Amino acid sequence: MPNTQPLRIKTISEYHQISGLPKPEHPLISAINLEDIKNLPGNEPINLVFDFYSISLKRISNARIKYGQQQYDFDEGVMFFMAPNQVFGIEVDKEATTKRSGWLLFIHPDFLWNTPLAKTIKQYEYFNYSVHEALFLSDKEETTIVNIMKNIQQEYHSNIDKFSQDVIIAQLELLLTYSERFYNRQFLTRKITNHKILDRLEEILTEYFNSNDLIQKGLPTVQYVAEALNVTPVYLSSLLKVLTGQSTQQHIHDKLIDKAKERLSATSLSVSEIAYELGFEHPQSFSKLFKTKTNLSPLEFRHSFN
Repeated sequence: MPNTQPLRIKTISEYHQISGLPKPEHPLISAINLEDIKNLPGNEPINLVFDFYSISLKRISNARIKYGQQQYDFDEGVMFFMAPNQVFGIEVDKEATTKRSGWLLFIHPDFLWNTPLAKTIKQYEYFNYSVHEALFLSDKEETTIVNIMKNIQQEYHSNIDKFSQDVIIAQLELLLTYSERFYNRQFLTRKITNHKILDRLEEILTEYFNSNDLIQKGLPTVQYVAEALNVTPVYLSSLLKVLTGQSTQQHIHDKLIDKAKERLSATSLSVSEIAYELGFEHPQSFSKLFKTKTNLSPLEFRHSFN
């Protein structure tokens, strides 16, 4: 049985040592050309956890990556992001020839201390969810990212002075901003896959609102919908905001209001009875949401419809 216990790598220096690389020029940040790595993972699957941020730009021909519990799709993409304490696994294809190219950028949280990026880096959503697909880059975009990584490497290879950290932080912010732009573009360009998710979202909500689950379990949560779609909540809301301008919660509420309008117009049930059917413990909460969405109270809607 392969060892599934993650190997925790606490420092960038430790990663250099394990990978057969020279001691890092800077203990808290390192840009690594993958071609320089001497020691590669063996044939047995291995799980790793870093105590630092990792930005990977790589082409992998003989390895599968698992991020958390999900397979990571490298079919088209070449770039992915990891925050400290996230688990990822590598499984090498024993039959394939090893081919690798690209860059790794490691940033220890201590390097960001006392800079605005210490807080704002957590706002870049691609660090906080398993996207399940690597970021696809055009050749031009890939060159842009590689050049930024080289600039960072050159800066800490130079004589470190009081401006070094500011220069590197500025380069990091530029890299993250470009990455955010590319991710938003990817949401839009992968229309077939994304619209399949939208179609499936509609099916899941329709099925839920037409079942007894509302009475038994209450309104569907964002977590429930995301799990049914096999994506994470943050990823789903990000995708929906790009495609529709609305969050997952807003989609749930829209479906709820559609169902409420149907019950108000086609039945003689009281507002309290409809609220209960739709999973609300308190009719006041239902009435408040309905008015927020329609500018009418449930009774006003019923009267206007009749």
